[in-house]
Amino acid sequence: MAVTKTKESPEKRRRRGRQEAVSEHKRGLILKAAREVFEKEGLEGASIRAIAARAGYTAAALYFYFDSKEAVYAELLRVSLSELGRAVDAAVSRTRTPETRLRAAAMAFYQFYADNPRDLDLGFYLFRGGMKPVGLGRERDKALNAGLEAALHPIAEAAEAMGAPRDEANLLMVDMFAHASGLLLLLHTGRIRMFGASAPALMEDYIRYRTTRVGK
Repeated sequence: MAVTKTKESPEKRRRRGRQEAVSEHKRGLILKAAREVFEKEGLEGASIRAIAARAGYTAAALYFYFDSKEAVYAELLRVSLSELGRAVDAAVSRTRTPETRLRAAAMAFYQFYADNPRDLDLGFYLFRGGMKPVGLGRERDKALNAGLEAALHPIAEAAEAMGAPRDEANLLMVDMFAHASGLLLLLHTGRIRMFGASAPALMEDYIRYRTTRVGK
């Protein structure tokens, strides 16, 4: 027996649209408040109650959107990684050869975090937590790691196009990530000044050096 779908009235569609807009607005306020709380208290020191209070809601209202502070943090990091990925993709889209794609992808990764130091803190869980292993649960960690790898993948993809075996291309991707992270740490802590060096210039030099060795 065929099921007849009831057509939604224009008024019902408008009402549903308004409800979705309000819900999305509330969600945005919660994420903004959560970021402020995490920046001040870190993941360990933050709480759902504190995030809800900063957003102007009750804890019960916040649980409608997120089931834990880890879920909120994961969403903030997911959004950050998506923005990173778009920045890398935009840089790569303006290139024409595998070599220029590799250079553009690696430099765009570095530049995103150079321009957004708090996103670097977010990605490394450095909000008051210091350097130590931190996770948000196996499934969330797996999804977030996949997001980071997706943002870095254009580096490996370009290296393969230049003739590097897949394993070598993946190692190059990790190498670029590690080198950029070290320079970003020196940049944002101001330690780079004691060497009288330029972090972006050092990154560009390293990318140039590693690019010439791909596939050799």
